[in-house]
Amino acid sequence: MIQKALVAVMLLVIVSAGALLFPSAATRAQDLTPQERAAFQAQLTELEKEIAEQQQIIKETQAKKNTLQGDVTLLNAKIKAAQAQINAKNIAIKQLSAQIANKNAVIGQLSERIERGKEALASILRQEDQLDRSSIIAVAFSNEDLSSFFADLDAFFFIKTDLRVLFADIRDAKMQTEKEKADLAVKQNQTTDAKYVIETQKQQVADDKTQKQQLLTITANQETEYKKVLAERQAKAAAIRAALFPLRDAAAIQFEDALNFAKEAEARTGVRPALILAVLTQESNLGKNVGQCLLRNTVTGAGVGKNTGTAFSNVMAPNRDVPPFLDLGQRLGFDPLNQVVSCPIASAGGWGGAMGPAQFIPSTWKMYENRTSNVTGNSLPNPWAAEDAIAAMSLYLNDLGAGVGGYTAEHRAAAKYYAGSRWATAGRVYGDNVLALAASIQSNIDFLSNN
Repeated sequence: MIQKALVAVMLLVIVSAGALLFPSAATRAQDLTPQERAAFQAQLTELEKEIAEQQQIIKETQAKKNTLQGDVTLLNAKIKAAQAQINAKNIAIKQLSAQIANKNAVIGQLSERIERGKEALASILRQEDQLDRSSIIAVAFSNEDLSSFFADLDAFFFIKTDLRVLFADIRDAKMQTEKEKADLAVKQNQTTDAKYVIETQKQQVADDKTQKQQLLTITANQETEYKKVLAERQAKAAAIRAALFPLRDAAAIQFEDALNFAKEAEARTGVRPALILAVLTQESNLGKNVGQCLLRNTVTGAGVGKNTGTAFSNVMAPNRDVPPFLDLGQRLGFDPLNQVVSCPIASAGGWGGAMGPAQFIPSTWKMYENRTSNVTGNSLPNPWAAEDAIAAMSLYLNDLGAGVGGYTAEHRAAAKYYAGSRWATAGRVYGDNVLALAASIQSNIDFLSNN
């Protein structure tokens, strides 16, 4: 009988789905076993105790800044505290990874069960179609009585209804699991970001090995040697402040001036100065032919290399960028046909025409012009002026998500700054380079703040 076959199919599907909707104790349990959780908790408790001890040492020695014993103690305490915090973040990341893996497994099981349920439902629908095509007369002359025929129809109707309800529950469970997985991924990114910050801080302290070794070899009676170390620090700080900061297509400015502009922009956008200056540094080293073109045809957007005379057919997008470029030239007072802009990058395709240190194309600059003026107070921002370029870059990076801070957000924003919608692939290496530069620049910024 078809009815018996249907009951068997329904039982199979419901048992399979029931295991999902009413998981076993093992599945319902936490993502980690009690033993694993206990071990992690014990490690975390010990690390938290160590972190508290080192932070207390740091607090107590802050008042001893620029004293021999104070600096030695502070350096060692900072390194130990940073390492303990890194270990704690590693444990948290392991826990989150285990939870995410568990969610992935559940999602996989849900997907498989939905597919199996679909197959069962399809089989039922095919058999129902056969019944629909069977006439009452055909059934009357068959061996099957009419009561069985209508019973089978009733069975099909109720099973289909129950299965659809069941599938809806499964889909809801899958959506909830995927949401939980997404939440865990956010937490994992946050933890990774925190770990990166601590590692950077630790590296900053540990990198200055010469200073640390000098301090460790000086005894309490060698204050003269200690004063020598302080003088060397002050000389290094002066060198950092006076260093020229390279800006593409614009006159170089001193590091301290660029830093001050970036700090002013940070107050309005939240994007940290080290990231802004790192992107500027990266933008100044993209290629020998970049930033060396002149627009020659305002109708087609064609131009030439400034120094080589090489013809380029796509120096500037004629419809998108030429009109705002001509307008900017009229307002700033430069000749658009003799103003250096970026050349098109053959490997990247598309158009050139980017302007100044931050490499804004004219149409994008037009979008940010008023906002840049609000940050700098300059009524007519200039993309070739360091202050305006830095402010505009900070605004743009903030729009790309860098203002929230953290390694993940900053890396993604830098990649998008370079590669746009192709950031996940074409911008990955660029993002790596920018964050490495940012770490180096941040160490200089921190050194200046302590001297």
